[in-house]
Amino acid sequence: QVQLLESGGGLVQAGDSLRLSCAASGRTVGTDRVSWFRQAPGKDRGLVASISRSGLSTYYADSAKDRFTISRDIAKNTVYLQMNSLKPEDTAVYYCAAIREGSPWWSPPMYDTWGQGTQVTVNS
Repeated sequence: QVQLLESGGGLVQAGDSLRLSCAASGRTVGTDRVSWFRQAPGKDRGLVASISRSGLSTYYADSAKDRFTISRDIAKNTVYLQMNSLKPEDTAVYYCAAIREGSPWWSPPMYDTWGQGTQVTVNS
């Protein structure tokens, strides 16, 4: 069973950048698909970005396209989410999650492994 630990959140101003990290243990990030989700107060948890087990395929929600980049470092067993040009509407708790490749990765309830989350707050 893989365990995930997020870090890198914080309080920033609109237009700033942050890089979130998701460190995995128990299995390598090359074993599962890894995704980033976010949840703002009063809203459902939504998919932000996802990277396939091979690392060759990535997905971005419309809100993340052209601003966020998901990547991974196999040697460090870590998946990153580089977030640029942050907006106040990006404010949320960000979670990374892992799922077996081939599973319905677009659906949060299908993930069985989650990190504890990291808060991102963007002031205007």
